[in-house]
Amino acid sequence: MMAFKLAWRQLRSQWAAGEVRVLIIALVLAVTATTSVGFFTDRIQSSLQTQGNILLGADLVVSADHVPNQKYQAEANSRQFKAIQTQEFPSMVMHGDLSQLAEIKAVEAGFPLRGDLTISQQLHGASHVARDVPKSGTVWIEPRLATQLNLQVGDSIDVGESTLKVDAILQREASRGGDMFSIAPRLMMNAKDVQATKLIQFGSRVKYQLLVAGDRQSILDFSAWLKPQLARGERIADIASARPEMKSALEKAQQFLGLSSMVGVILAMVAMFLASLPYVQKSLDTYALMRCFGASKQLIVRILLWQTTMLALLGSLIGCLLGYFAQLGLAELAGTLFLETLPAPGVAPALVGLLSGFATMLAVVWPHLLRLRDVPALRILRRDLGDQAKTSWLSFTPALAVLPGLVLWHAGNLKLGAAALLGLLVLILLTSLIALYAGRLLSRLPSGSVGAWKLGLAGLKRRPLMATAQAVGISLGLMALILLALVRGDLLQNWQSSLPADAPNRFVINIQPAQVAGIHDFFAKAAISNASVFPMVKGRLIAINQQALDTKQYQDERARRLAEREFNLSWAADMQSDNLLVSGRWWQANEHGKPMLSLEQGLAESLHLKVGDILTYDIAGNKLDLVVSSLRKVEWDSMRANFFAVTPPSVLESFDASYITSFHLPVGKEDTLNQLLRSFPNLTVIDVAALMEQVRGIMGKMTYAIEYVFGFSVLAGLAVLYAALVATREERVREATLLRVLGASRRQVTLAILAEFFCIGLIAALVASLAANAVAYYVSVHLLSIPYHLNLLLTLSALLLSVVLVPFAAWIGTRSFLNQAPRALLQSI
Repeated sequence: MMAFKLAWRQLRSQWAAGEVRVLIIALVLAVTATTSVGFFTDRIQSSLQTQGNILLGADLVVSADHVPNQKYQAEANSRQFKAIQTQEFPSMVMHGDLSQLAEIKAVEAGFPLRGDLTISQQLHGASHVARDVPKSGTVWIEPRLATQLNLQVGDSIDVGESTLKVDAILQREASRGGDMFSIAPRLMMNAKDVQATKLIQFGSRVKYQLLVAGDRQSILDFSAWLKPQLARGERIADIASARPEMKSALEKAQQFLGLSSMVGVILAMVAMFLASLPYVQKSLDTYALMRCFGASKQLIVRILLWQTTMLALLGSLIGCLLGYFAQLGLAELAGTLFLETLPAPGVAPALVGLLSGFATMLAVVWPHLLRLRDVPALRILRRDLGDQAKTSWLSFTPALAVLPGLVLWHAGNLKLGAAALLGLLVLILLTSLIALYAGRLLSRLPSGSVGAWKLGLAGLKRRPLMATAQAVGISLGLMALILLALVRGDLLQNWQSSLPADAPNRFVINIQPAQVAGIHDFFAKAAISNASVFPMVKGRLIAINQQALDTKQYQDERARRLAEREFNLSWAADMQSDNLLVSGRWWQANEHGKPMLSLEQGLAESLHLKVGDILTYDIAGNKLDLVVSSLRKVEWDSMRANFFAVTPPSVLESFDASYITSFHLPVGKEDTLNQLLRSFPNLTVIDVAALMEQVRGIMGKMTYAIEYVFGFSVLAGLAVLYAALVATREERVREATLLRVLGASRRQVTLAILAEFFCIGLIAALVASLAANAVAYYVSVHLLSIPYHLNLLLTLSALLLSVVLVPFAAWIGTRSFLNQAPRALLQSI
């Protein structure tokens, strides 16, 4: 209890004197960065996994090309889940003399299990949430179908052999985002009316779905039971398989958020280490005096441990509290990513924040605790004793263990964490070498030189270790901020370029060879540019390297599904601009007609294929052997027509082919689409405009979230700068006082301080810029899979800002002493 009381009294005194405030601020920033991102990520994951995927309308969806086995629903019912079935199929619908292809969805009562349906009684009228599904004998139609068929609520529409009444305009369907290629506008009907339409016959293309909803763990258990039961043509749909574009945006944003919190923790640890130097220096006299009064080393260690615990508890609790309120801002920015409010966060992020806070504080302060424990009582008489740290390198083991652990934890990715740690190590070594070498150069200054700038540079020579520590600390802070700024810029630029305003928002399929010339002429007259038409030939992979394909060899469900599916093969003379060659080579003009094949990289990895493999395809009963000549990385989220497999021209042209194109149709130009369909009635138009708006919305919201979290890193960087300046403030005040007493003018002392910190800032900025660009290249290209752009303006701005801001901040910190008379200064120290 005595150790506790002494620790509490000393801590109050140190807080009043401002000696531990920088330590607390740095710790608070570290925990805030950790918990805010942790809370936010936890809420997103809860929304996707716990509350169910409203983009699918359920927590789990079993999709099949046939009626799912009844035992699936029976098992779901036995587990007390909500379970319903739906059917989706395309069909022509008619109103008078007008006809239109519609995507018909037949639903049972209770649909959707997650999310809601929004309807209205007029095409552009106010909407409201529907309480049930369409009644038997009625349908709900999307606005585009109403426009194309000139329908209003109350009109009749012919669906197969049934005539049904339009009862409402379907404004929003929660599960509409489950399939990127939702062909044509939606018509929703009651499942009881399907049989009367006689639309589902033998050979009809129908997607059957079993929708299930329940609590998270029970759904996971059900999914584990279900997967081994799945038959051919059945699969479990989730966010990964249903919406790769949206998942890609979320994954990249969450990776950046993890990178930001990781950087915040690194900066905070650097700030805490620098801030602990003056804190320990001022504590030497206190513990030396305690040794004079008989305090043992064990008592001093207990006091120090109590103080460390109090600081860690205070900083961690404040950080957790601020992190919770900070994530409310993140949730407000990103809340409309989903159609429902994000659920409340769990307690796990707070526990992680508390653990990180205690681990960080103990790791940073522990070496100094050992130093204070061994302070000699004789320091009361000899002020030089105890100034130099004599602790072993082993005393830094906690910091060396905690820092990599926290970095890897926040990175959430071994490659990202390893790259950050390697970058930190190289930066520390490089900065230390440059700073020490600069000190040796300065030692060659003539001893008689008394110029103000030489006087300031000589300060680096007198304090080589402290100058090195300051340069390393500032360099770490700058590198982290430049790294974040570079990656952030690349990420946002990639998002903007992947979905520009004129990105394709319509796909047209089923174009016949004889119609290609007419399609080109139509686009030219309609002033639609960049609408390339691509051929497609359907083929099924049946053998690899002359060995019959056995889909059971693939453990991954996605790989098996890819192996079983029928591929759309295409041919092209040149590679598309949104494709990147990652292995092998593209064919030359003289190789047209040779059996070569270019595969998409992800498909090749899933099926364990490589350059040089021979793939055998069954195309309309004919076998065709193709040699893999290259692997391509495809930007699927560019919304352009792309293919898994491409051959040179003249390889597939003997087979029956259809064509596909994509183009951008501006808002208000829907009549152009109607003209196209009137000219070519057999075409199928796929409208992805709504999907693109949803993806753009996600990117926009996550952009705000990225900017928001970036602010924490900036604050942590400022804390590093402040801690680096405070670390030697007392010593500089004593030096300035002696210089003023010996006749130096205020201007000379000011120039000396500015010169010293100009040199420190220049060294730190140069090394930080090089290291940040190197790590940013690796993170952007190899981890986030986005192009890296050398931002010379940002690098030069950081360099200029460092050589200006660091000396300016040093001057701000000491100017109050420089304005005092030499006599008053001498009395103050």
